[in-house]
Amino acid sequence: MDKVPKKNKMISNKINSLRKKFKKFDIDGYAIPKNDEFFSEYAVKDRLKIISNFNGSAGLAVILKNKSYLFVDGRYTIQAQKQSGKQFKIIEIHKFLPHNIIKKLTLGFDPSLFTKKQLKKYFGNSLRLKPINKNLIDDIYKFKTPKSKPFYSLDNKIAGESHKSKINKISQILKINNANYLLITAPENVAWTLNIRGYDNPNSPIPNCRLIVGKDKSFHLIVNKKKAKKIIKEKKLTKNQIISPKNFSNLINKLKGNKFIIDPLSCSLLNESIIKSKFQIIDMYDPCYKLKSIKNLSEIKHMINAHIKDGLALTKFIFWIKNTNKKKITEIDAQNKLEKFRKINKNYLFPSFNTIAGTGSNGAIVHYKASKKSNKTIKKNDIFLCDSGGQYKYGTTDVTRTICFSKQKKSIKDIFTKVLKGHIAVATTNIKKFKNGKQIDSRARQFLKKDGLDYAHGTGHGVGFFSNVHEGPQSISKYNTVELEEGMVLSNEPGFYKKDHYGIRIENLIYVKRNKNNLFFENLTLVPIEKDLINYNLLNKNEKDYLFNYHLNVYAKHSKFLNKKEKKWLACLI
Repeated sequence: MDKVPKKNKMISNKINSLRKKFKKFDIDGYAIPKNDEFFSEYAVKDRLKIISNFNGSAGLAVILKNKSYLFVDGRYTIQAQKQSGKQFKIIEIHKFLPHNIIKKLTLGFDPSLFTKKQLKKYFGNSLRLKPINKNLIDDIYKFKTPKSKPFYSLDNKIAGESHKSKINKISQILKINNANYLLITAPENVAWTLNIRGYDNPNSPIPNCRLIVGKDKSFHLIVNKKKAKKIIKEKKLTKNQIISPKNFSNLINKLKGNKFIIDPLSCSLLNESIIKSKFQIIDMYDPCYKLKSIKNLSEIKHMINAHIKDGLALTKFIFWIKNTNKKKITEIDAQNKLEKFRKINKNYLFPSFNTIAGTGSNGAIVHYKASKKSNKTIKKNDIFLCDSGGQYKYGTTDVTRTICFSKQKKSIKDIFTKVLKGHIAVATTNIKKFKNGKQIDSRARQFLKKDGLDYAHGTGHGVGFFSNVHEGPQSISKYNTVELEEGMVLSNEPGFYKKDHYGIRIENLIYVKRNKNNLFFENLTLVPIEKDLINYNLLNKNEKDYLFNYHLNVYAKHSKFLNKKEKKWLACLI
């Protein structure tokens, strides 16, 4: 028997095991989100993958007595169909929410994995929701307990601001909002506030913990004490400031005051109900999202340095793959080789997400991940999409390049060039005029839309400082109206995907820079763009000048670290 039916059988058995529990809990179905109890994008406990085989970064499964649904966004429809389509009906969540399809049933859920906001959005009033204070996936599948490593502190010189200064800012916000406390439930916001990092997530240095900050500048870190043993010494914390998660309820009962701010994006229904039992809830976004998004000069300096190191690795990789016999290189070979180039730098730690290395038709799967089964050999006539990133001391990178190895059809070059024109339009935006991501997003799509073409993902996401590769509140999308400010970092990644044929995406990270009274984007990413896919007849003079200056900058930063052949090749791109 081949591997696909075996995998399907395993998933089917797990679904059946889950359904057997419905009677005991008097439910008609069960909802399984992608996130864990810390609402991390890359959860270690990936319950959604266990029950569905789908390994994308966002999704929701609803398993009923006789049907199973998997809700995903536009990035993942092809991938979900391939990975889970035999067991689940795949629904694009932007077109149909669960409450549009499932009605008048009792649905069980784990209250530690859903926020009130999520429940309202997904299920509305068409279902009876029943919280179950144990996770039913954990009942049918035993996760290995990962080794616990202690958190560590970032030097204030690297962070650019002390944790005491940040807590002071939070205290002022609490006073303005007449609140006694803020519960910080997003681990990346705790990491920012206390200038700490950890080893709890596979693709980011984010420590899984929560934090309560009072308007009197007091704070309590909610975490296992073993994980806090280093930072207790480094930050001169008292043991009373470290609270075990099992004692969270006791802590809430001891706190004095009457108003608590909780974050609707990351505070679970379980934690909300504990706080609600004693305090009045002020429902507003955790102010740390906004504070964290505006990088200070030290953070920007370290991100620039990380991108120079990363850009050199990518430049060497592109030269290597364009000048090597494709008969022998597979997608997995390519991503492994790229990892080796990154590892040459002693400040490189690990990937900031799973590398997307898709050739030909696999490139059309927006968030593709090569496996032994899907792994293709890269052919000379293919176009190859590679989206990857790294975590460095100290900076987070994310870059996509589309590469070719032979002369391509005019139709493909035209589409690549229109994607490039959109990329340049974003990079050269006058931010005084186009102040938010929604306004800028349309600039990226305009050239494709003239031909009735588009892409089913945002044009850009926010990026953290030595943190998560995806962090808001800013983004470049059809829906984001957050005003862009100096120091914000985003991705610029328009694309186009022809199902079963190819994928095109060009991605740089950019940051908002100020010169006197002008705000503009400055590129962080320094990696050559594939000139063999450009139809120069479609570029105007300003676009050609932009491309010339961009490659000149790439050459200036990297040439002294290249060998003669690499240097000659890079010089030809200017």
